[in-house]
Amino acid sequence: MQLGVLDCFTAFAMTPLLSHNHASTRNATMTATTLSAPASSTQILGACPHDCPDTCSLLTTVQNGIAIKVQGNPAHPHTAGSLCTKVSRYPERTYHPERILHPLKRIGPKGSGQFERVSWDAALADIAARLQTIAARDPQAILPYSYAGTMGLVQGESMATRFFNKLGASHLERTICAAAGGEGLVHTLGGKVGMRVEFFAESQLILIWGSNSITSNLHFWRYATQAKHNGAKLICIDPRKSETAEKCHEHIALLPGTDGALALGVMHELIQNDWLDHDYLARYTLGWELLRARALTWSPERAAAVCGISPEQIRALARDYGACAASRAPAAIRMNYGLQRVHGGGNAVRLIASLPALIGAWRDRAGGVLLSSSGNFPVQRAALQRPDLLAGRTPRTINMVTIGDDLLRPSSPSFGPAIKALIVYDSNPVAVAPESAKVVQGFARDDLFTVVLEHFQTDTADYADYILPATTQLEHWDVHSAYGHTDALLNRSAIAPLGEAKPNTQIFRELAQRMGLTDPCFSDSDETLCRQAYGDAVSFDELLAKGFATLNTPEAPFVQGKFPTPSGKCEFFSERLAARGLDGLPDHVPNHEAAHSSSAYPLAMISPPARNFLNSSFVNVKSLQDSEGEPLLEMHLDDAAVRNIVDGDTVRVFNARGDYQCRAHISARARPGVVNGLGVWWRKLGLNGTNVNQLTSQKLTDLGHGPTFYDCLVEVALVVS
Repeated sequence: MQLGVLDCFTAFAMTPLLSHNHASTRNATMTATTLSAPASSTQILGACPHDCPDTCSLLTTVQNGIAIKVQGNPAHPHTAGSLCTKVSRYPERTYHPERILHPLKRIGPKGSGQFERVSWDAALADIAARLQTIAARDPQAILPYSYAGTMGLVQGESMATRFFNKLGASHLERTICAAAGGEGLVHTLGGKVGMRVEFFAESQLILIWGSNSITSNLHFWRYATQAKHNGAKLICIDPRKSETAEKCHEHIALLPGTDGALALGVMHELIQNDWLDHDYLARYTLGWELLRARALTWSPERAAAVCGISPEQIRALARDYGACAASRAPAAIRMNYGLQRVHGGGNAVRLIASLPALIGAWRDRAGGVLLSSSGNFPVQRAALQRPDLLAGRTPRTINMVTIGDDLLRPSSPSFGPAIKALIVYDSNPVAVAPESAKVVQGFARDDLFTVVLEHFQTDTADYADYILPATTQLEHWDVHSAYGHTDALLNRSAIAPLGEAKPNTQIFRELAQRMGLTDPCFSDSDETLCRQAYGDAVSFDELLAKGFATLNTPEAPFVQGKFPTPSGKCEFFSERLAARGLDGLPDHVPNHEAAHSSSAYPLAMISPPARNFLNSSFVNVKSLQDSEGEPLLEMHLDDAAVRNIVDGDTVRVFNARGDYQCRAHISARARPGVVNGLGVWWRKLGLNGTNVNQLTSQKLTDLGHGPTFYDCLVEVALVVS
């Protein structure tokens, strides 16, 4: 007899989990059955959960309980019915043949990936008992590790945070993506605020700075394209000649980590040529004379020498930007997070965010800057996370970027107890954290008890003592904010959880119950949590009806100043930073590993995401993996030629932290002296069982304690077979 789709899934899942490599026939059966489903269907409103500025509104088509299609919601203005290639494949990811559907217990050595199926009762009883034993000695020996596997306010940060607050576990400083840039904005504009993205369509000049928008911010690119069709000039500033750079009028291929120097060089020319809005500077800025004096020391020649470009490129950029001051044409800057993943990332964002005030760009709704809009959202985090459960305790904080070092630290008075238990959810640190050789060494500790909530057996899950099956976005409720627009979104569950998968919220509810945590907040349902996320600040009825609700934000937020800084002005000089003993005035801060500073490692390396991946979330989706092919290192012809490397060669990329093997791709996307290690592939899919993060360091940024993934020197050599 022929099985239905879910029956096929259940029948396969009942097979003992010895290997994930026997699933191809099942997947083919599922696809055929899905395609033959009856025509009657329903559409469920949802939201994309992934770490992307667009935060799209989704429509999931469901037939007979099966999600057969995910598409963009045409009623949502920002999504406008279109999705990126990755998220449009969400059914393929949800019904993936290697999806984990039952709790698994490790039966082999850590890292071997050998597990057996166990019941939820057995798994939770053992996990609770082991956590209770550790907590009885010192709950700070327990560490949660999570980030943006989901951006959901409910599944990402509500019940889990309550659980760890009640235990008194160590806090995780979650800085691995945007912390430097976020703090740079806070100390300049007053928060993660800026232009409304839709008004880029009206701009006459758009600087796309540190962003491959076509890949990582597709719906912004739609607005930029509208502006381009209306006569706007688009300039891309990026070390890599990305897909976006190819579509812009100009591309400035500066060296990694030199964006602050470029901004200072532009300021120099604006001042020298009096391309300034003196009235705006006088009324709505703080510290102008100090910034002016610093910028005047950065001639185009000085800045060009640091950036690895020509002085004329800086003069031309300043002319284009300054011309908007004279003509009152709206000039806009779209920053993204690539430029702040270097030592001076926070200062670079401060300098770039200062530019609109120099020319009065904020006077027009189509002028200014946008890095993140997340500061506009009235998220009720205290209601979601319940910090009162700490009961006056102040647990230590562990930075997620330095997890490799911290897992290897013994107990000490300065550090506190050694980490004895690690609960990982919404993240894959063995693949995505820097200096991964140390991360692997830490996860491999026999005395470290590790629980991983996951959809798949990732690099991190291979080191778990227990893997607990989590639901995907199609299987649970959640509420979302955004950092690229100003709409709150609701995600409804479109299908029932597959197998025995459970939402993160439910897993932590049941763990709390097993550990005797009886506070009423651990009984809050997911719908209750969704309502708590915004309280009365956003209409939940509107979210239910439309799937999204637009925040009431001004079209031109800073036309008369009113920045959310202590002074109410754009703060070129930050008293708050000065009070911390830091330079209150932004400056170019050189990389930890500046270009040309090492003869042993003469190439700078950046590791931007591969077009069809988003961090490590889609790496095992076959159609997307097939599109990417294999791990690649983009090299300029000149750098390849002196190393006798040709396109398609296997190369060894290395520095003092480790080595990584991949294929060389000789490409005009790479500028001389810089190689592009496209990521983030799972380590187990790499040629030598590593990925690009074998080479990155755990050093931190100037502000925000963020990562320095793009502050990395390497050498490349041909692998001779």
